[in-house]
Amino acid sequence: RQMSVLLEVKNIYLSFGGIMAVAGVSFKVNKGEIFSIIGPNGAGKTSVLNTITGIYKPKRGKIIFEGQDITDIPVKKRAKLGVVRTFQNLELFKGMTVLDNLMLSRHIYMNYGLLSSIFYFGKALKEEVKHREFVEHVIDFLDLSAVRKKHVFELSYGIQKRVELARALCLEPKLLMLDEPMAGMNTEETEDMARYIIDINEEMGITVILIAHDMNVVMDLSHRVVALDFGEKICEGKPHEVASDERVLSAYLGEEKWV
Repeated sequence: RQMSVLLEVKNIYLSFGGIMAVAGVSFKVNKGEIFSIIGPNGAGKTSVLNTITGIYKPKRGKIIFEGQDITDIPVKKRAKLGVVRTFQNLELFKGMTVLDNLMLSRHIYMNYGLLSSIFYFGKALKEEVKHREFVEHVIDFLDLSAVRKKHVFELSYGIQKRVELARALCLEPKLLMLDEPMAGMNTEETEDMARYIIDINEEMGITVILIAHDMNVVMDLSHRVVALDFGEKICEGKPHEVASDERVLSAYLGEEKWV
């Protein structure tokens, strides 16, 4: 079947103080796939993600999303277009409940003015109900009902990571970027997270870009993989092709063998 391209990263260059973090990386992500970016530490994976979300602006190159050049569009506007990410370190408000964290993430879609939200009438109330319904749907989807009224700091690390995922889903992504979503998790939590990522992709129809260290996870989840080393793309293809590529193997030697 004909794949339609959702995202195109075109010849991206990014450097920090003379050090080249990303050197001429290009790839396309098709609508509806799980696309993984792999590579040893310092390969430039997160830097690539940061150019897609708009945290960094590339020195050269373009980011095309749904056929539109978004290279110069600020972070918040990209989120409204549907380009959303989670972070390696939890970005949650620990002193707030799960529900409040998720409602807060809906603010980019809230149109009512300050006055109506203070006095809470008409439009504000209607909109609040609509957002609340959406948030409750996400809570159900990620099995967070039991903790919805709990403060984030009371939750285990694995559940906090799931709340972070829920918060990203509340932004209604078309493209969801997950930076090491399983980092620091035990085996059971990793398996749970993998299952949720598959469900998000298959049931919600959301395209996913995944950065992961655990090659088993990448092999199980991804439709296609791109491998980076020292800021350059060394290989792209189906998981089994990338896993057996000589350049990828030599980039990972010294790290654990992962095939």
